[in-house]
Amino acid sequence: MTEAAPTTDWQTRPVTPDRFEDFADVINPNRRDTHCWCLSHRLGAKDIEELGGGSREQAMRRLCERENPPGVLTYRDGEPVGWCSIGPRSEIPRLAASKLMRPVDEVPVWSIICVVVRSGRRKQGVTGRLIEGAVRYAASRGAPAVEAYPVDPEGRMDLTMAFVGTRSMFEKAGFRVIGTTDAVAGRMPRLIMRRDL
Repeated sequence: MTEAAPTTDWQTRPVTPDRFEDFADVINPNRRDTHCWCLSHRLGAKDIEELGGGSREQAMRRLCERENPPGVLTYRDGEPVGWCSIGPRSEIPRLAASKLMRPVDEVPVWSIICVVVRSGRRKQGVTGRLIEGAVRYAASRGAPAVEAYPVDPEGRMDLTMAFVGTRSMFEKAGFRVIGTTDAVAGRMPRLIMRRDL
């Protein structure tokens, strides 16, 4: 009789203050304050000063206290392995005001603006679980649809741009292309992909 393979426990949770250290372990394990802390679309320098006294880490900690935290973490067997920045488009100021990534309609979508898999945990199925968990979280908060703005590269994508995601990554998660933006990432145009909930 063969022994059954152990099952993997996957969970995705919002990054609330009690999970902040797990978030930091994924996105910035060395805790460098000059690191982006996934704030580039959410806060300008003035906002970082007001929320965090100039500290990017402290500003992100304040965002985690809000009704809609700035994203979700995926855990595998209790270990934080992935981060997805997701929230109502209207609560992501730089995206909401963007002239290059304009909304295609009036649907109050939630937007995925960053996907990060922890170093050493890539190519292990984390991305699919992370996106699916982020979509479920948005649905639980009443989102009518989730959008993402990935690139559609020819051939292999430069891994330094991996945070934006690829078309195939989101197609596997049930997203469909509904348009293009005027924005580019690494000279590749960004698509607008949506999954209705």
